Amino acid sequence: MKWVYIEDIAAHRGQDVELRGWVYNTRSSGRIRFILVRDGTGILQATIHSESEGDPLYEKFDSLTQETSLVVRGRVREDKRAPGGFELGIREIDILQAAEDYPITPKEHSTPFLMEHRHLWLRSRKPHAVLQVRAEVVKAIRDFFDGRGFRLMDTPILTPSACEGTTTLFETKYFDQTAYLSQSGQLYNEATAAAFGKVYCFGPTFRAEKSKTRRHLIEFWMVEPEVAFAVLDDIIDLGTDLVLFILERVLSQRRSDLEALERDPRPLEAIAKPFARLTYDEIVPRLQAKGSAMARGDDFGAAEDALISELSPGPVCITHFPAAIKAFYMQPAPERPDLALGVDFMAPEGYGEIIGGGQRIHDPGLLEERLREHHLPAEAYAWYLDLRKFGSCPHSGFGLGVERTVSWICGIKHIRETIPFPRLLYRIYP
Repeated sequence: MKWVYIEDIAAHRGQDVELRGWVYNTRSSGRIRFILVRDGTGILQATIHSESEGDPLYEKFDSLTQETSLVVRGRVREDKRAPGGFELGIREIDILQAAEDYPITPKEHSTPFLMEHRHLWLRSRKPHAVLQVRAEVVKAIRDFFDGRGFRLMDTPILTPSACEGTTTLFETKYFDQTAYLSQSGQLYNEATAAAFGKVYCFGPTFRAEKSKTRRHLIEFWMVEPEVAFAVLDDIIDLGTDLVLFILERVLSQRRSDLEALERDPRPLEAIAKPFARLTYDEIVPRLQAKGSAMARGDDFGAAEDALISELSPGPVCITHFPAAIKAFYMQPAPERPDLALGVDFMAPEGYGEIIGGGQRIHDPGLLEERLREHHLPAEAYAWYLDLRKFGSCPHSGFGLGVERTVSWICGIKHIRETIPFPRLLYRIYP
């Protein structure tokens, strides 16, 4: 008898098959016993119906507990009343391991309890749906860049220098030297872009931020494209196309998971080009008029994220931030050197920044000056300065945060639910 997965069950209607999985739930109705079996790809209703109360299948059914692992064999039949439209008429059950006292029951549990049992909570319907969407987002990102001729470049996790500022670095010993966990692959991407033209890296990044907000993780994943000869407008167009590509993919492939999360898809379906675009100087007075207490020179907080969402139903691209609040490598605007040629993509519905990037400094003298201003050691960035000495050119890129993007698409209010095992300020277990 063929072993099949639940996600492929429609292709086996009328056939005898074998399922391998776990008990999600059970119930009885008269002479019929129902088992909801999950196998990681889906949940299928399996039924037992016998004229004999002493049927061995009934005895096995009575011993089943939540999350017991088992193998069931039977015939697939179409039944519109069943979840998913199909069910399995059970002929055989093999119990592999009976789970005892499974801690996550159908009753309500506190978030701290669920996070303590995250390794088990992943099996529940909503966390499972979120991570299905995450997997689709990751695949869409790779398909988008691979389909446009970008080359995937793996950048180091251990680095000798900072990318996003020295105050959020995780420091570690590297034999007789000091090393840091990567905040971003961008600096190395600039080197590979000069070799390959257009590249992207995709991996974990680390920020030692002592923040407990719903939008921050200590370890998170970013995709970071970098394009030689691209300027700010080019990279805004690229980011716009990427966001739309991700949305289209999730809406077409993971709609059932959005439904499981009770996420209204209509706001996502309505998003289209062009995204609203405003400069920092244009948006600050608008936010102040709506009640924001921010002053010029401040960065956006949660209150501003919510107010920005009132300006457009889609993402808002904010450009030309004060250079003082941006990274040392940002190219200044030619007409206003106090402004940086950067962009933040602010997600709708108050979810905040999902993309941050812009144009990089390509003049070696200016980059040396910026390193001094930020008190960064020139010797650690000697290789980075080399990129400006041998065929320098304008170049641009950005970073898209996977967890923030998934949080927005799924309508999840706290980012900790968008990664299998979140690392938070006071949580490194499990």
